[in-house]
Amino acid sequence: MAPTRRAALAATATLLSTAGCAVRSVSEGTDPTGDARVGLAGDVMLGRSVDERHDDRPPASVWGSMLPALGRLDGTIANLECCISDRGERWPDKVYYFRAGPEWALPALETADVAAVSLANNHALDFGATALRDTLDGLDRRGITAVGAGADRSAALTPAVVDIGGVTVAVIGLTDRMPAFGAGPERPGTAVAALAGRSRRTRRLVRGLLRRPAVAAADLVVASLHWGPNWTLVKHPARRAFARWLVDEGVDVVHGHSAHVPQGIEVYDGAPILYDCGDLVDDYVVKPDLHNDRSFLFELVVEDGTVVAVRLHPVEIRRSTAHRAEGAVARWLRDRMRALSARFGTSVRAESRGGVLRVPVPGA
Repeated sequence: MAPTRRAALAATATLLSTAGCAVRSVSEGTDPTGDARVGLAGDVMLGRSVDERHDDRPPASVWGSMLPALGRLDGTIANLECCISDRGERWPDKVYYFRAGPEWALPALETADVAAVSLANNHALDFGATALRDTLDGLDRRGITAVGAGADRSAALTPAVVDIGGVTVAVIGLTDRMPAFGAGPERPGTAVAALAGRSRRTRRLVRGLLRRPAVAAADLVVASLHWGPNWTLVKHPARRAFARWLVDEGVDVVHGHSAHVPQGIEVYDGAPILYDCGDLVDDYVVKPDLHNDRSFLFELVVEDGTVVAVRLHPVEIRRSTAHRAEGAVARWLRDRMRALSARFGTSVRAESRGGVLRVPVPGA
């Protein structure tokens, strides 16, 4: 962390300790092996032909050859880009509707050691409030924490706090997509907020969430944002400014998704900003210029509660299944991520085996 941010957190820690709250630790260590490995995935879309292909197969089949990489993590946080229910009515006048059968989809998430999912997106209510409730109830039964949607706006905004590998991770889930899904005082829905520009309302909202004792006491604070348009490689400058503001306010990792393609990584003041993580699994038509069937599973290497590196496991989606990208595809992903991250002055290094990439986090 840069000195200014470390000083701000130290001041916050003093205030919290006087209130009897646990405080986060700040480590000067740089051990690349880390004490915990926290996975971050972009969109996990288990509906439509993904559902058709895997509903009568073993739950782990959807993860294909990515399952070993998922299994080596202590837990993963993902954007669940569908509802998990066999009930409900279609939301009117939408083009795409995504839902998966609970009999296979819930065990599939459990098999992949998914610890938490964000439902703050434009598909959580594709089949209305009934399917949203089913999704929330099913995840809860499986011990998977949901954030970003709920029975009312208060519930939708409530941060999730999960233990991943002995690291306490607080997750804030927000979206600027599909405002009609937004939860109200007595209406189920998603946590909708303006995530670009300088919205005073959003900044007051986020500051309030970050000041909650459970969030302030966490080792890591992750802002999981479903933001901006699909099919783009670059976030708008206003979103970059908002991401940096989040870090200035105490967020440790920005976990972006929505574009369906991975975007560049910026390391700002000792915090990785993943502008978009692409998709881990889906059934979307492949756009040749974007190769949206190619992405990464991101791994946060955590030491003493601080992210010291981000590892990128290359992914190729084939036949509605996640696979480890190899050969020419892995090299293409390496070159694409290097080019996109270079815009932020970020160094992306190749590890010696398996096409895995590494982004060191200076200042951690």
